[in-house]
Amino acid sequence: MRKLLAISGQLFFVVLLCLSLGTAQAEDATFSEAELDQMMAPIALYPDALLAQILMASTYPADVAEAVIWSKDNPDQDGDAAVEAVQDKSWDPSVMSLVAFPQVLTMMGEQADWVQNMGDAFLADSETVMDTVQNLRTKAKDEGNLETTEQQKVVVEEPSATETIIIIEPADPQIIYVPSYNPTIIYGAWWWPRYTPWYYRPYGYGFGGAVVRGIGFGIGVGVTRALWGGCHWGRGRGGVNINVNKYNNINVGGNKINSNNRNSNWKHNSSNRKGVPYKDQKTRDTFDNKRGGASDRQDFRGRDAQRDQARNTLDNRAVSPSEGRKDLKGAGGDRTRDSVNKANRDVAQGKTGNRSSGQNRNAGKTRDAGKSRNYSSSQSRSRNSALTNSGNASRSRQSTNRGQSSNRSMAGRGGGRRR
Repeated sequence: MRKLLAISGQLFFVVLLCLSLGTAQAEDATFSEAELDQMMAPIALYPDALLAQILMASTYPADVAEAVIWSKDNPDQDGDAAVEAVQDKSWDPSVMSLVAFPQVLTMMGEQADWVQNMGDAFLADSETVMDTVQNLRTKAKDEGNLETTEQQKVVVEEPSATETIIIIEPADPQIIYVPSYNPTIIYGAWWWPRYTPWYYRPYGYGFGGAVVRGIGFGIGVGVTRALWGGCHWGRGRGGVNINVNKYNNINVGGNKINSNNRNSNWKHNSSNRKGVPYKDQKTRDTFDNKRGGASDRQDFRGRDAQRDQARNTLDNRAVSPSEGRKDLKGAGGDRTRDSVNKANRDVAQGKTGNRSSGQNRNAGKTRDAGKSRNYSSSQSRSRNSALTNSGNASRSRQSTNRGQSSNRSMAGRGGGRRR
């Protein structure tokens, strides 16, 4: 029986371990294959350089939203001149580069959620995203819908017997044509019924209407420096890189790259994320700590140091919370609690306040009685002073007669001098 219980316990532990591993893998899996196909279908057939710029810029969705507004407000700006016009903005240089292509920003402005999801997917697993692009290009190629034209050049490379890489380049490096196509047609019958890609219909920009089948091209955009990104193809190295010379020729001020290399691997700058949260835990762990103020947020969340300091202070003062809790146990603790409870009841019932009020009233009466006595005494003294000479009427009359006689005598002498 014991052996059976031990085996059951081991099996239960294994099941819990598998469940925990499955949950962790589910959290790490940001997007499914179906979601990635749906996500990348609208731009997988763009020229490599433009595709790289879009992938980099999508990791800064807040900047993209501002660039969309700027492009609408400046409809006549495109190409290198548009990129130079936004050098005073706080946007990431990859976002600045897209103002050269108003059609692209219009498309990104219509699907803000798509932009953010694409950026999150690229940050979480760039290699899988690039492999998805190659799979979609292969399907379009097999359908006969991806061929070299006057606007673009399609190059097929086979570095190994099991790997095929399809590269799309502009026919003229200084003129970029933004393609337009219906994803549910260009790749053949769509294989994920529940994840149908959206179709951007580029009215204007040289397009008369919707593209029914195949790839359509509008008006070419002349650029010499605006595009400085490139694609890394192949398993184990999927991602994008930067042509440093082109980058520094268009991005001025603090945006220049200090590097002697002709090409440099692109790195996401979390400072330009502008508060937009990252989707998965792995990406948050990678980039959140690099944002400005991350250490302050950690200090705000964790107060271990403060708690330790408070505990040390209590120890130094010989104050033991555990000993205090022991003192409250037993009969002594009961007496202490009863005393505190009684005091609380007295305060709540107003008993203590009534005694104080009575004392105050008595004190008030005493003060009032004293004031009354003083007032009576002062009145008595005033009456006595006023009536002291009231019985000497004869003296008062004598004083009055002497004054009148003196006045008559003065008047007689004055009259003799006038005569």
